[in-house]
Amino acid sequence: MKLLQALFFPPEQPGGVSSMIPYLQDRFNPPHWEMEMFSLPKRIRNKGSQSVEFHTFDWHEYKQSPVVQKYIQTYRDYLWWTKLRLQQPYDLIHAHHPIVGLVMKEVFPETPVLMSIHSSYERELILNGVIEENGLEHRFLTSIYKELEYRCDRMFTSSRSFMDYLSPYVDHPEAISIIPNGFDEKRFKPVPHDNEVAQLVTVCRLVPAKGLDILLKACAELKKRGLTYVLHIIGDGPIRKELEELAQSLGIYDETIFYGYTLHPEEFMPFFDIFVLPSRAEAFGSVFAEAALCCLAMVGTEVGGISEQIEDGINGLLVPPEDPVALATALEKLILDPAFRYELARSGSDQAKDHYSLNRVVHQLKKVYLQYK
Repeated sequence: MKLLQALFFPPEQPGGVSSMIPYLQDRFNPPHWEMEMFSLPKRIRNKGSQSVEFHTFDWHEYKQSPVVQKYIQTYRDYLWWTKLRLQQPYDLIHAHHPIVGLVMKEVFPETPVLMSIHSSYERELILNGVIEENGLEHRFLTSIYKELEYRCDRMFTSSRSFMDYLSPYVDHPEAISIIPNGFDEKRFKPVPHDNEVAQLVTVCRLVPAKGLDILLKACAELKKRGLTYVLHIIGDGPIRKELEELAQSLGIYDETIFYGYTLHPEEFMPFFDIFVLPSRAEAFGSVFAEAALCCLAMVGTEVGGISEQIEDGINGLLVPPEDPVALATALEKLILDPAFRYELARSGSDQAKDHYSLNRVVHQLKKVYLQYK
């Protein structure tokens, strides 16, 4: 069976699609399986010029928005690149971004196209202050889901909460299936260690949606309570300077290390003690599963896929979003009680191995793919 895993940009960032798709190829071996990956190089800009039309809504109603114009041009670019580079037929295409799913069905109308929606672009834009809820861009982006339902042969999400999120925007939400992201355990090697000072770590893109301003305020509260720690922030993004300035103004800059973008954070995450990310929204939150496999104690917010991965007090701690005091209290429990911290870490690691192993996801995918043979 000849498969195409169709991504948007090349997988480079920690978490999400990058955590799973590049590692699938080793599990889909010839002669029974042939798998290729395809993505749009970041250098491709403003190449496409083809007319774009959707079946379920008229995008021209939203064309005055620069965000919508950029989305449509990206669609054209991906369409141009796909037609330029892909000619051979496939038995099945699995797309991992809305633009990709729509383009693949346009270029290969007779080929089954399965669509995995890993995150909500419109929610991220709202939380990052780029667009307004229920505004022009929000309505355009949520209309894309019904177009995907119309064109693609099957739709998947990575968590039940995100499936619930999609339900109002499609006609048949009951047809959406859940396949969580899977992780290759060989990438994660827990390391026994005993840090004298608690080492906190977070890994994410530095954008408002990740709630790092709340994390810094919580760390300032920890310092006010007389607790010692080091906070490691791995990742880069448009608000890095703002976060560095906030750390300075809160008096915790000396306790905070900004690493910038790092390609394989899982290689040194095992040396830390506590993973914390107070996201304002997460479709799944792949980085939590990665942290669990590194055997770190986890603290997250009660949102989206995070609350599906963490059972409070069993394999991690959950706190309300937008609450730095509650976050500080949760972190304090783990800083002061290494035995409890280790208990949560072991439980989290065991659960992640059981529920999010790559082998388990590969088994699910193969069963689905064979339905279209």
